[in-house]
Amino acid sequence: MKTALCTISSKSHLFKVNTLFSSLVSFFDGDLFCLVTDITKVVKQNIGIFENLKQLDISNLNEIIQKYKGDELRWLLKPIYLKYLLDRGYKRVIYVDNDIYFFQSPTLLFERLNKSSILLTPHFYPSNPKNNQNWFEANFRVGLYNAGFIGVNQNAAQMLDWWRDCCLYNVKKSFWRGLFDDQKYLDLVPVIFDHVEIVKDSGCNLAGWNFENRLKQLKKPDLETVTFVHFAELSIKEFSKIDSPFNPLFKVYENQILKWNNNFNFTNSNFSKRKIIAYIYYLRWKFVRLFEKRTS
Repeated sequence: MKTALCTISSKSHLFKVNTLFSSLVSFFDGDLFCLVTDITKVVKQNIGIFENLKQLDISNLNEIIQKYKGDELRWLLKPIYLKYLLDRGYKRVIYVDNDIYFFQSPTLLFERLNKSSILLTPHFYPSNPKNNQNWFEANFRVGLYNAGFIGVNQNAAQMLDWWRDCCLYNVKKSFWRGLFDDQKYLDLVPVIFDHVEIVKDSGCNLAGWNFENRLKQLKKPDLETVTFVHFAELSIKEFSKIDSPFNPLFKVYENQILKWNNNFNFTNSNFSKRKIIAYIYYLRWKFVRLFEKRTS
């Protein structure tokens, strides 16, 4: 049965794709695909099949490119690329963000797609309303499921068309409207569609936002118990700490990514628009919480 694992990247982040694919070569015998968003020619790499937007033959491509740039374009393209690979005859396809790294084989995840049409992984943010309230509320603000991973089989075509239409409607962060990029829409998937499986395995999509919960579940956070880590900025910040039980995992990732980009900065502290918006929101949330305490 034809299987594929895919990601989407800009040309500037292909070193992360190479790191991701190199983590899979000894585990995975399916095809590895990367859609590159900002080139007109196929980029040949050592591992995997690299394609460009023109190859997808999207009818309204020019309209999409005019409306969406950068991250927003990549997010919109997830359901489109997954559907494209299914239409090419792949029976089971998994999408992952390019900052994910596999320490174990994804075979068990692909096997679940024999019975389930869609696989989602929860963020597993803290869920206790008595403490970590900002993280607790993030469940409702950012979304229950992490869009850095999604698995589909041939029966998921309708869901992918729906998710594509959602992203064409809007891809932005607007908490008061209930929008968060391509991700918040996934909250509705188990409600609208059947045969959706929530992957709760403690070693899947381990990240800086859920490691405290995962640590309680994992008997030993090592290369044998963790399937894949989502090395987003927060994960790198937490796992790079010397006293972190997940530091050995980070060291493996660090060594591998430096092979592809020896200038990569693991301590990026630059303020971006996204960080500024998040910080302003946190300050507003903090003020409201203080006001509530004073008036209660």
